[in-house]
Amino acid sequence: MDLFEGEIIDREAARRHYVLDDTGFDEVPKKYRKFYRQWRGAGDSLAPNEVLCPVCRVVIRSSRELRVGDRVYCMPCMSRLVIVRNAATGTLEARAEH
Repeated sequence: MDLFEGEIIDREAARRHYVLDDTGFDEVPKKYRKFYRQWRGAGDSLAPNEVLCPVCRVVIRSSRELRVGDRVYCMPCMSRLVIVRNAATGTLEARAEH
């Protein structure tokens, strides 16, 4: 995302919020289970508040809509990820941060 001189962007404006329920994902403490779910394969689709961890193939869920530049943490594999837009497909994906 390019910012021009004098341009102010309110990153929180019009960001949708989601109510998350427990998915039964038992690889993390019970308190955090609503933020993760198993990837169900090629037929699975991601919501605007979900991203697939490229390291362990677990879906990370957020209570708000994810956007380019957001950072997320994958507790199962302890990876720090940044959200980027895939140039080929135009979808959001996570890239490992080093």
